[in-house]
Amino acid sequence: MNPSSHAPSLAPDLRLPSLEGLRAFQAVAALGMLDPAAEALHISASAVGKRIGALEELLGLALFQRQGGHWSLTAGGREYLEQVRAALDLLAAAPQHRRPQQRRERLRLCAPPTFARQILVPALPAFSQAFPHLELELVLSVPYLGDGAPEAELQVYHAPQPPTTELLLRDRVTPLLAPALAARLPEAPQPAELLTLPLLRTPLQSWLPWLQAAGLPAREPDDGPRFIDLGLVLQAAECGQGAALVGLSLARRLLDQGLLLRPWALEVPAAQAYALRPLPAHASPGLQALADWLRLHCRALARG
Repeated sequence: MNPSSHAPSLAPDLRLPSLEGLRAFQAVAALGMLDPAAEALHISASAVGKRIGALEELLGLALFQRQGGHWSLTAGGREYLEQVRAALDLLAAAPQHRRPQQRRERLRLCAPPTFARQILVPALPAFSQAFPHLELELVLSVPYLGDGAPEAELQVYHAPQPPTTELLLRDRVTPLLAPALAARLPEAPQPAELLTLPLLRTPLQSWLPWLQAAGLPAREPDDGPRFIDLGLVLQAAECGQGAALVGLSLARRLLDQGLLLRPWALEVPAAQAYALRPLPAHASPGLQALADWLRLHCRALARG
């Protein structure tokens, strides 16, 4: 079959009006005067009149009767209005033609899973309220497993100390327990009481810095499951499976809800920080706004 057979054929005598002329015609038909129609269309009254004049000339038909400043539809104008209204309604129904959609900027933010779930997701309603013109898409990276980060305009990543790019958040860690596990401890436990409990393990955060700061034998635990995700460590701690050495910012929601408790005041810097990849040289205002919001949000979390 010849592909050209699907192409629409236009009659040689077909004369299509401009969309601007049709919108001017519809506005004056609804409002009855040039000035309010011009205000609705954000153009001058003379421009509205010229567009309707060009439309009437194209059609060879008088659409309005002019009586002073008032414009009323002729019989031909009323018939044409019904046809025009149906055509404009079809065009208005297409989401691509709506101005809010055209102004909305879609941005993709990539972050490690636990940072995304515990730091970003709870703050998304506030972000959407502050920036209704930005549509945020949140995607996850799993760098410890060697998976490449998805393409994104803005990327948060685990960074060594000190980070080679912009530091976003360096959390502080302390042992956190579920209430049922904390009930096994004395009312004011000493750091040594920690060693009577199971210690949850992850390669993302060693126990040694906290144990050394507490004056305890510095030996990495070697029993129990090993979690390659801080979110899994938090969930295991919430289930009462052991003590978790995780960042206070990451555990903020669970602490506020009483699902985890903090028996000891001692805290040490987390093994890794969260850093921000550099923005492109010609970052859009929306991307700049997203980065600034993220910085302020993390700064507030760090203050506690």
